[in-house]
Amino acid sequence: MGAIAVVRISGPEAIPIVSSLLQCNGKLLDINSIISNKVYYGHLIYKGGLLDEVLVAFFKAPHSFTGEDTAEISIHGSVYVQQKLLEVLILMGCRMAEPGEFTRRAFVNGKFDLAQAEAIADLISSESETAHRIAVNQLKGGFSKELQMMRSKLLEMTALMELELDFSEEDVEFADRSQLKVLLQETLNHVNRLKDSFRLGNAIKNGVPVAIVGQTNTGKSTLLNALLGEDRAIVSDIAGTTRDTIEETLNIDGVLYRFIDTAGLRHTDETIEKIGIERTFKKISEALLVIGVLDSTLDYDAILSSAREIAAKVDQQHQQFILCINKVDTLDDKGETYKNQLRQDLDDDSILIVTLSAKHGMGLDNLIDALKQSQPLTHSDTTLVTNIRHYEALQNASLSLEQVQQGLEDNIPTDLVSQDLRQALFYLGSITGEITTDEILGTIFSRFCIGK
Repeated sequence: MGAIAVVRISGPEAIPIVSSLLQCNGKLLDINSIISNKVYYGHLIYKGGLLDEVLVAFFKAPHSFTGEDTAEISIHGSVYVQQKLLEVLILMGCRMAEPGEFTRRAFVNGKFDLAQAEAIADLISSESETAHRIAVNQLKGGFSKELQMMRSKLLEMTALMELELDFSEEDVEFADRSQLKVLLQETLNHVNRLKDSFRLGNAIKNGVPVAIVGQTNTGKSTLLNALLGEDRAIVSDIAGTTRDTIEETLNIDGVLYRFIDTAGLRHTDETIEKIGIERTFKKISEALLVIGVLDSTLDYDAILSSAREIAAKVDQQHQQFILCINKVDTLDDKGETYKNQLRQDLDDDSILIVTLSAKHGMGLDNLIDALKQSQPLTHSDTTLVTNIRHYEALQNASLSLEQVQQGLEDNIPTDLVSQDLRQALFYLGSITGEITTDEILGTIFSRFCIGK
């Protein structure tokens, strides 16, 4: 139930069916007088009875979302009115749309390619400004243009190589092998860049995973609660309180972060706690950002040892690492002293170090600034891959192009090299739908919501 509901009808009978129900100024709307992209005010009448007072917009093919004749009826949001209108439309020859059917029809009618169609689902489900920006860029065709550019170059070279096969007896070489090698390397670099962007793109789409790790009683759960502004994790002075991971999301300046509170790192024989620590290691490996929490009430050697233990588990080529010196409210000026000492002893400029008191909310701004600083790509227009299907296709295209490279190095027959090139083209084309099957389409659009 709501203020209004919108019922959308698409197909060759959409306009005749709706116009036969719509009275404007006391008369049935003349189908021949309908103007496309215009909104009509009137009353829906069925068998002499008033269904509702409505606004109706007509869109004539091909100038509609689906590329077909379409009508959109805005009715009052009463559940009864909605159900009654659907019943009437079905009696007049309509049927309920399948999940994603409107978008599938738009794709089939050439309104956009498959990658853009999938971007619509991402746009609807986006939960942050950054995820929204990525989806809009893909919907506008930014990703598709890159793929089309790569495919057109490879197609040209494939055509020349296959032309050679027609003149094999004359030993003619149409495709310049040195030029092909340069083109292959450029394309392979481009494909790999897009493929490698999936880790960040998927993280932004679903929430950047941030693992909060450290030894027991360093204040990890308190830090999670402070960031969220609520008591989400249990806080206790008893070591090993957190036995399993706890995940919560937080939107910070348009970026969705998925914070993961983990079990404290320590040596233990307690079975359940050992399982929790194993899961901590797993979450560290999956995270894009790792926050190491240190207890500033300990002596400096223990703090340094803990920092090195956490750093050893971080892949700093693929992960950003932030160290938080916690509980600085109990110190005088030692927090900054420890910070400077750690920076010197760790000797790694890529590690961001902040001081804070999670319990009292002191210095949280420093941590948030560090989080923003550690995500340089989230505010750029760089194309990021967010779809696992696209990632797998790029992975397969990359392998095929590597086989082409190896084939050229080994001077294997032209027809075999050409086949590997065709495979790469197939995988790149499958992303935009230039090469696809009904089975793939059914899988993709089944994930859409009804009516879209």
